[in-house]
Amino acid sequence: MRDEEEATDGPTDPRVHPEQSPGFGEDHGGLEDIEVSRDVTIGEATPRELQATDVTPVADADAAEKVADLRGGDVVERRRAALALAEESGPAVVDALVEFGLTDADCDVRQFAVEALGELGGERAGNAAVTALDDPDPWVRAEAVVALDRIDRREYEPHVERAVDDDHHAVRRNAAVSLFKLRGEDTLGILLDQSRADSERLREWAAHLLAGVDDERAEERLRELAADEGEPKVVRSTAARSLEADPGKFRRQFTGGTENDSADAPGESRLNRRPNL
Repeated sequence: MRDEEEATDGPTDPRVHPEQSPGFGEDHGGLEDIEVSRDVTIGEATPRELQATDVTPVADADAAEKVADLRGGDVVERRRAALALAEESGPAVVDALVEFGLTDADCDVRQFAVEALGELGGERAGNAAVTALDDPDPWVRAEAVVALDRIDRREYEPHVERAVDDDHHAVRRNAAVSLFKLRGEDTLGILLDQSRADSERLREWAAHLLAGVDDERAEERLRELAADEGEPKVVRSTAARSLEADPGKFRRQFTGGTENDSADAPGESRLNRRPNL
């Protein structure tokens, strides 16, 4: 077993350690005995498709070459070009991501295009990300929320708030996180609602964010979640840690200074950042 006190360069979140995984240490007779309670998608992909997020092959290409790949390459070339264009700049790059990336038949290309637009920023990119909130693929919509949060979470707050009612847990979670970074304790109602959602992912993140709300209703709900044997272990443990957190410290760590409306620090992970409790 891992010594929790040992120094490590790995992730600080204890849930990423194998011994924290559901079913660790249990003797299963076969795959049919293993229950997967989290949403898992099993698909088929070629080795080349799995390497589509590696932009090294186009590292030396100029913006025009990347745009050409985005416009007319095969699916792997289009995905790679969409991601790589985040390192470029200029209106022509944004226009290409909007015109070709967001209209691509492949949902991964669209998602990567939204991600790149979030990195590039600006009004054109922001407005395009707003349109992506209506994309048929939930992961494109979830990425659109991340992009809007990064570009200007205050300016696009009404659109992010609309995403709270999306039918997919990833979109709703990202919207709640963005609004928490902007509003802090005023997201209590949203978080209480999400703490009762069908998705355990939403309940887990609601429990996490409730750590930053200094309110009896938040504490009561966290105690309920922590004591509910019907909840998955990750939800119960998250609620228990949140009960021990200092709400003010939590908000300051989580928002990166949002209380003073400051921007994220360079290189800071945006929506998915988990502060130490």
